Amino acid sequence: MTGYGVGEAPTPAGRLAVEIRAVNHRFLDVRVRAPRELADLVPFAEQLARERLVRGRIEVGVRLDGGTGASITLDAERARAAYRSLCALRDELSPGSDVPLSLLAVVPDLFVSSSEQQRDALRAACRACFERALSALDSMRRDEGRVLAEDLRARLGAVRRGADAIASRGPVIVEAYQKRLKQRVGRLLGEGIQLDPGRLEQETALLADRADVSEELTRLSSHCIQYESLLDGGDAVGRRLDFLLQEMVREVNTIGSKAQDAEVAHLVVDVKSELERMREQVQNVE
Repeated sequence: MTGYGVGEAPTPAGRLAVEIRAVNHRFLDVRVRAPRELADLVPFAEQLARERLVRGRIEVGVRLDGGTGASITLDAERARAAYRSLCALRDELSPGSDVPLSLLAVVPDLFVSSSEQQRDALRAACRACFERALSALDSMRRDEGRVLAEDLRARLGAVRRGADAIASRGPVIVEAYQKRLKQRVGRLLGEGIQLDPGRLEQETALLADRADVSEELTRLSSHCIQYESLLDGGDAVGRRLDFLLQEMVREVNTIGSKAQDAEVAHLVVDVKSELERMREQVQNVE
């Protein structure tokens, strides 16, 4: 489901803002963007997104507004330790020689930004911003969800009406089978071919059974009930809805292959069209 949300919170370095954009996707795909000075917040923000979101392509943007940029400070204790180590090496290799301070420039992580020093404060602010952005995102997605649910319910009603129309054709289909069978028997008898009455009765029963789609219609009705129940729930149901739709399509295909009736064939096409539209729509549901 699509949505957008933004949250902001003050920090000593400036005003931190988190934006969340969500678009439809079968799985959860999280991408986080942040400026260089906030690189430490990228895995943290991604973890927050994966803990709270289930499905969709999620883009999280983290930025710092209103600040003058992170100031750079010297890690004095690390510099002293590094210089002592250099002096100790000098005493071992070349006693009495100078150890210029410029050598400290190549020591990694000797200079740190203020944002690194305020890591805990920034993470706390990031969490607060994320929760506010997520709240706005959820509100937008709920509005979309209500519209999608209404559309899916309407289409589910069309599927049920189609199933009822197919069920009403059941006796007519069986009667038509029996009529055709009697016509074939009449032609055979007219040609002087002797038929076993018991075998004839058995074949009639088998044909009627093959044309019976009551089991498929019962399962289709059960799937419709489960589907409507999921629509009334508040959890992430997109994948379960998609699975039920696959099962509905399977039952409708079986009905079409068994019935061998022109009117039922038209009804099956109509029902399958509704189910396909529902499957496309369900891809937008978390």
